[in-house]
Amino acid sequence: MASKGIPKKYAESIGIAVDHRRRNRSLEGLQANVQRLKTFKAKLVVFPRRVGKFKAGDSAPEELASATQVQGPYLPIVREKPSVELVKVTEEMKSFKAYDKLRLERMNVRHVGARQKKAAQAEKEEKK
Repeated sequence: MASKGIPKKYAESIGIAVDHRRRNRSLEGLQANVQRLKTFKAKLVVFPRRVGKFKAGDSAPEELASATQVQGPYLPIVREKPSVELVKVTEEMKSFKAYDKLRLERMNVRHVGARQKKAAQAEKEEKK
């Protein structure tokens, strides 16, 4: 399947590139691609291979008469730009030492077991 209802061989014959390795990682991406393919297919004019011999899937003779060649980008992918929120830099932000904070938290994670053991022993000693 090229994507939701268009067979691979048919997709390649009407100009849709097919990558069999591709996987949709998100539902939004899948729906956007399916919508683009439906729009492309709706605007597509398929000429018969032999003049006068129409087959299933070919466009109607009225559409063939009014067909024009499209030049330039066709159905470009439009992505939304992520919004950037600007904030004022405060003195607290300037004085914050991120590296020191990361090292401290890493050390806390490393010593959590020993500290719990020590606290348990202190509690045991206190009970005696």
